[in-house]
Amino acid sequence: MRIAVVNNFFPPRPGGSSHLAESLARGYAAAGHQVLVLTAAYQDAPSHEERDGLRIVRLPAWMLPQTRLAVSFDISFASRPSLLRRVRTLLDEFAPDVIHQHGQFFDLTWATSLYARRRRVPVLLSVHTRLENPVARYAKVFRSLDALLVKPFMRRSRPRIVVMDVLMQEYIEARYRGAYSGLVPIPVGVDPDWVVGGNGERVRERHGLGGSPVILSVGHVIPLRDRVALVEALPRVLAAVPDAKLLICGHVYYQMFAERARDLGVEHAVIAVGKIAKSDVPDYLAAATVESHEQGIGMGTATLEAMAAGVPVVAPARPDNFPGIALRDGENVLLCAPGDVSALADRLVTALTDPGRAKQVGLAGQALVHAHFSLDRVLDRHLTVLTEMAAERRR
Repeated sequence: MRIAVVNNFFPPRPGGSSHLAESLARGYAAAGHQVLVLTAAYQDAPSHEERDGLRIVRLPAWMLPQTRLAVSFDISFASRPSLLRRVRTLLDEFAPDVIHQHGQFFDLTWATSLYARRRRVPVLLSVHTRLENPVARYAKVFRSLDALLVKPFMRRSRPRIVVMDVLMQEYIEARYRGAYSGLVPIPVGVDPDWVVGGNGERVRERHGLGGSPVILSVGHVIPLRDRVALVEALPRVLAAVPDAKLLICGHVYYQMFAERARDLGVEHAVIAVGKIAKSDVPDYLAAATVESHEQGIGMGTATLEAMAAGVPVVAPARPDNFPGIALRDGENVLLCAPGDVSALADRLVTALTDPGRAKQVGLAGQALVHAHFSLDRVLDRHLTVLTEMAAERRR
């Protein structure tokens, strides 16, 4: 097959969808398929690159200002008068059998949707982020954007949409019903091997942690992952484990957690280390006693990577978060209801004070990731769907 992979986010830009898009693209190439990647320019990354069997084209881009409306996140757009012509030229030269888009609200997704309709190329769309915001006035703006921009472009290509978890499925059915041709349940994939074997002592020395129990929280701090619930749980946690530390690893785009920590008098227990290199993640996981960060919007890549490393995870999520994959509270994860700070604190205290149980949960979580979320399994599922779509086109 000739597979075009489209994502405004692609390494060296960090992020879960960026790394997943790269991993899948490399997997497609390793399986013998021809792969063209279309993405937005990022920093000093080359505009054209060939590696790992991929041809990567980075189109000139501009950066959306970091505001609360933009979910306080750096988002690159490639929109300019020449974009549609450039995309059409690149794809006509490549002649894709299928297009795999990542991210429903990017201009490259919209441009390739128009191309797909004109050339009758089937589209698989992975929706990684819900257009939501905890601030009511911004939430209304996002609903309008979904209705007036995203859904109309989606209607043009009528993609099959990858459903990564039950919350995403509910969001897709509510916002985009009638604009897609089907839903395909495929969980997010992670490499379960690269996160193991880190040196936790290196991290403990770097941040002066000593022997303190560590609540690790990995991922950028944005309004949808603001870490406020973790900070609000800290007074109860510190009452049971006075030397516990909350270690937040990720670029801080939203400072509410720091303000809340000062209000509650727990700022001494919060360490925000900023963005860390991917190569350092195994060291931070090795230093962790427990990991938690999602705050009620499901379980993403960072959570699954923590589980793959054998770290027990506290997740404000539903047991049916992943269709067909059972999350069992107290067995392979420690669950609490989204927004229940008291229950979150109780689960954190359990992980910090009962090492035997925490270890069992960590090992069971690790087994769950290997069984259902490894990149090999997720890659095979994507290739099965893409092959079916290409065959339908030929018929």
